Amino acid sequence: MDVDPTAAPAAPATTRPLRVGLLGYGLAGAVFHAPLIAATDGLVLDTVVTSDPERQRQARAEHGEELRTVADADGLFARAGELDLVVVASPNRTHVELARRALEAGLPVVVDKPLAATAAEAEALADLAERRGLLLSVFQNRRWDSDFLTLRGLLAEDALGEVWRFESRFERWRPKLKGGWRESGDPSELGGLLYDLGSHVVDQALVLFGPVTSVYAESDVRRPGAATDDDTFVALHHASGTRSHLWVSSTAAALGPRMRVLGSRAAYVKYGLDPQEDALRAGARPRPGEPWGEEPESAWGVLGADTSASPAGPGQEAEPVPSRPGDYPAYYAAVAAALREGGEPPVGAREAAEALRVLEAARTSAAEGRTVRLG
Repeated sequence: MDVDPTAAPAAPATTRPLRVGLLGYGLAGAVFHAPLIAATDGLVLDTVVTSDPERQRQARAEHGEELRTVADADGLFARAGELDLVVVASPNRTHVELARRALEAGLPVVVDKPLAATAAEAEALADLAERRGLLLSVFQNRRWDSDFLTLRGLLAEDALGEVWRFESRFERWRPKLKGGWRESGDPSELGGLLYDLGSHVVDQALVLFGPVTSVYAESDVRRPGAATDDDTFVALHHASGTRSHLWVSSTAAALGPRMRVLGSRAAYVKYGLDPQEDALRAGARPRPGEPWGEEPESAWGVLGADTSASPAGPGQEAEPVPSRPGDYPAYYAAVAAALREGGEPPVGAREAAEALRVLEAARTSAAEGRTVRLG
């Protein structure tokens, strides 16, 4: 189900807040999920699961001393009858097991990306959720990035004409390892950039341009001491005819454009990342009626055809396009509305399975040096 992230969800009914249990209080839990849950009308953060005493203290300091903290998942599931939603923001290797336990306990679930290691595991979770009549959604927050929302609006207006190529980059300059499971070479950890940032760029390409018929990838381990991919390129051929070229890297000493989209009528070029992650990391919080996710004019992308260097002489000029505000809070607002009213989740598990099929194909392509056909 393709839910338009620009559409405002219906307001939840005026009943008691839905109580949320959060599994994990590392980067995903503390920086993204907990603040967004706390900012959502109709949701209340009830319980945080972390075995780290310092993180327990941090959670209570940030969300109130009345917040429950427990050391493990058993402590949360023992209180399943007191909760209305479970959010899985723990390391990737635990996503499937914890999502399954939540569903079997009768609880709706939000899972941080990636939902699973394989499309088959994701489909099995989707089947379980449907049998039990429970919401299962995947936190693909980058569908609510400023640049993505802006591009989606331009496509809806047919401002670019037929899109021939979509280039998307999540590049960073991190020549030294940070450590932790995300950089582990253990396949069970699902570390590396393909399943991390790659989950975002592949999901965005599928939402914008539809199903993929073939996948080619190059995946490298560049940094000394690295054990998993830190510099990866993925090329997708969509059934619609568009080709997506996607880069994720920790080794880019010079960053390329965040997006370059080439169409039959015009191009859209955008530099710089959406500001919401940096704002959340710095402690900023979305509040009703206050600006959020807004980019300065200096960060806007440009639309048009830059022919200033063409031998044919000047032609159509590229003009700045105001960036739409990013809106991560819309994800949990849509989750709350779906729970209250029984509608579709903002990102469904079967959508996640389609992205995982592409990621699996990319891993195979990179390992075997060949194009992988899908469908």
